[in-house]
Amino acid sequence: MILKKSFLLAILIANIFITHSQTTEITKKDSTIVSSWIAGIGFNIVDDSDDVFHRLLDVNDAWNAVPYPSRLSIGRYFKNGLGLEAIASLNKYKKGKTVDGLPLESDKNYYAIDSRLSYDLNKLIGETAWFDPYIGAGIGYTHANDSSRGTYNAVLGFRTWFNDKIGLDVNSSGKWTMNPVLTNHLQHAIGVVYRFDTEKELTKKGKAKLELIEALAMETTKRNDSIALANKVAEENRLLTEQLEKEKEIARIAKLEKENQQALEQEKSEIQTKIDALETIYFPFDSSYITQSSQIKLSKLILILNEYPKLLIEINSNTDSRGSASYNKNLSEKRLQSIIDYLIKKGVEMNRIVGKANGEEHLVNECDDHTTCPEIKHKQNRRSEIKIINF
Repeated sequence: MILKKSFLLAILIANIFITHSQTTEITKKDSTIVSSWIAGIGFNIVDDSDDVFHRLLDVNDAWNAVPYPSRLSIGRYFKNGLGLEAIASLNKYKKGKTVDGLPLESDKNYYAIDSRLSYDLNKLIGETAWFDPYIGAGIGYTHANDSSRGTYNAVLGFRTWFNDKIGLDVNSSGKWTMNPVLTNHLQHAIGVVYRFDTEKELTKKGKAKLELIEALAMETTKRNDSIALANKVAEENRLLTEQLEKEKEIARIAKLEKENQQALEQEKSEIQTKIDALETIYFPFDSSYITQSSQIKLSKLILILNEYPKLLIEINSNTDSRGSASYNKNLSEKRLQSIIDYLIKKGVEMNRIVGKANGEEHLVNECDDHTTCPEIKHKQNRRSEIKIINF
């Protein structure tokens, strides 16, 4: 009973683990893009307040933009969080704005080509999937107010992803001129980005979930193996028990058959002893006539046959050696037939009797054709023998 309860408990626990492993599955949320190419198009906004941090939020007087897409970008981003980007932008300063310390007498075009090295802050704060903040630094070339300059750049921004491909990029860059005569400025950007040639990996939570799933699967496998082993052992024990019971039954039947056979042999022996106890049936010389004394002996044989209805006997009829062999063979057949006819007349079925006429072939003494013997010895050979052949 304890073994049965333990076996059922093992099955229950295995089913719980299997069910849990089925509901704990790796989904799209468990992976994140770790490397890709990103291309973007959007709007460029230039802050011409003569200083990076002066009038930072003066949108009306300090921010300049054109009413059409004015920024293109392309970048390669790696598993370690670093990214290399190239950016081209254009803009326009309006007449009357102050640029490089001087008021503009007419509208002026603004062109910039920048390169930067960025770092994905998700590597520090943890993966958010849809929100990617980043910082970066780089160098660039800017042509503004009919003057060209190199710049040192710093950027802070974020991308928010609508799906694995499309997102929105928002950033601000501080641009410090390499020419001390010219002024520094801010450059803002907002645009749509497209991500391609991506490579994904599991997040930390995804890896933890995968480890859990693998552990559950391993545990389930172990438990299934244990259950299978228990089933195998149980089946082997059942088969062994059946085999032992079968062998025991075979041994019991064999013992019964042996005992029955021994009983039959014993009974057969007892019946044969009764038949042997009958006096030998002798015939007169050169005669097949059944004498009165022989009839008495056959009557006793009939009583035995009636007592055992399934008894089958064999009667062997013999002669002495006087006369020719063929004559004696024929004489023994007549004597055999006399006995059979007598038994049938007394009600014994013919199919219970088998007879053999031996003539002078089975003499019981030395009285053959070459030996002179007294009558008493010749009489010993004129006999009919009865034995059991089936019982």
